[in-house]
Amino acid sequence: MTVLLASAHDLWGEARGGAWLTRRRVLAYAALLLCVEVIGFAFCVAGTHGWIVPLQSPVSTDFVSFYAAGWLADNGTPWLVYQQAAHHAAEQAATQPGIGYNYFYYPPIFLLLCAVVARLPYLVAFVVFQVSTLVPCLLVARRILRETGWAVLLPLLAFPAVFFNIGAGQNAFLTAALFGGATLLVDRRPVLAGILFGALCYKPHFGLLVPVALLAAGRWRSVAAAAATVAALVALSVLAFGWDTWRAFVAAAAGAQEIYQSHVSRAGLASPFGSVLVLGGSPALAYAVQAVATGAMMAVVWWVWRRGLSLPMRAATLLAATPIALPVVLFYDLVLPGMALVSLLRWGQDHPLPAWSRTAVLALVAATLMAGNFNPDSHWLITPLVAIGVLAVILVNARREAAAATPAAVATHPARA
Repeated sequence: MTVLLASAHDLWGEARGGAWLTRRRVLAYAALLLCVEVIGFAFCVAGTHGWIVPLQSPVSTDFVSFYAAGWLADNGTPWLVYQQAAHHAAEQAATQPGIGYNYFYYPPIFLLLCAVVARLPYLVAFVVFQVSTLVPCLLVARRILRETGWAVLLPLLAFPAVFFNIGAGQNAFLTAALFGGATLLVDRRPVLAGILFGALCYKPHFGLLVPVALLAAGRWRSVAAAAATVAALVALSVLAFGWDTWRAFVAAAAGAQEIYQSHVSRAGLASPFGSVLVLGGSPALAYAVQAVATGAMMAVVWWVWRRGLSLPMRAATLLAATPIALPVVLFYDLVLPGMALVSLLRWGQDHPLPAWSRTAVLALVAATLMAGNFNPDSHWLITPLVAIGVLAVILVNARREAAAATPAAVATHPARA
C-alpha cells in the first residue's frame, strides 16, 4: 500500500510539473485528438445535411454571408450587401431557400476579398477560402516556433478552434495569420509588420490594441505603414464599390449593436460582455464590465510592450489580450489565443518555462474543446475563460521575465527577441 501511494504521489508530481509532456507524447495525443475531431466534424456535417435524421429547416454556415456579399458586388450592386432582404435573397440563391439569415457587418474593404471568392461555385469557394487562410496561419505558427519539419503542424491542426472556424465558415484563420505575421516581423521588418496590422481593418475592432502596443514600443514606422495600408484599402474599396456602399455600411453598422445583443448566441461569445449576458446581466452591465476589461487590457499591453520584453512575450500578450478587450468575439476567434499559446511556447525555447505552464497549456487546449457547447445551462462560461486563462499564464511568465531583466538591460535592449 505504501508503495502504491508513493507511486501515485510520484505520478501526480510528474503530471503537475509537466515533465510527462514530452515531444513524442504531445504528437501522439495531438494525433488522437485530431482523429476524434475529424470523426466528430464528419458527424456534424452529416447531421447538418440531413444524412442522419431529417432536418426541419435547411442550415448553412457564416460563409454564405461572405459569398452572397461577393456575388452582389460582382453583379454591380455592392450597396445591397447592407440591405438584409437583398442580402438574404442572395444567400438563399447561393445555397437553398429557407436558410436562416447570416448578417454581414464587415466594411467594404472585406468585399474586395469576397468578390474574388464569389466568382467560384459555392462549395469550391468555401474550400478555397478555408484552405487559403488556414495554410498561412499554420505556416506563421510554424515560423514562430522556429520549426522546419511538418510534424509540428499536427498539434496545430488539432487545436479545437481550428475545427470551430471551419465548421462556422469564418475568417479567424486570416485574422490570426495577419496578427501572427505582424508580431513576428515588428522588430525586424517594421514596415511589413505595419502593412499586416493595417490589413486587419477588414475586421476593424480587432485592431483596437495594436496602436497601444506600437505606440508603447515606439514603432513609428509600423504605425505609419499601418495607417497608409488602411488608407489605401479604403481608397481601393471606394474605387471598386463607390461611396454609396460605404454610406450603406455606416447605416447598417449603426444597428449592429442590437443584433449582437439579441440575435447572436450569447453562449458563443468569448468576451466579458458575453459572459455577463450569459449570467443574466443587463446589456448596460455587460457594457460596463466590458469597458473595465478593455481598459485593463490596454494597460497590460502598454506595460508589456513599453517594458521591452522579448518579442515572443510581447506577441503572446497582444494576441491573448485582444479577444478579452473586445465585446464581440465569437467561439471561433479562439484561434487567436491559440496563436498566443504558440508564441508562449516559442518564449519557452529561450527562457526557463515553468513545468506547470506546460500542463496549463494542455488544460487550456482541453477547455477549448468544450467551448463549442452553446447550451447556456451547461456552458459554464468556458469560452471566455479560455481566453482569460491563456492571458493569465502568459502574464505570470511576463512578470518572471520582467523581474529577471535588469533596468539597464531593458533600457539598452528595448526590443529583445
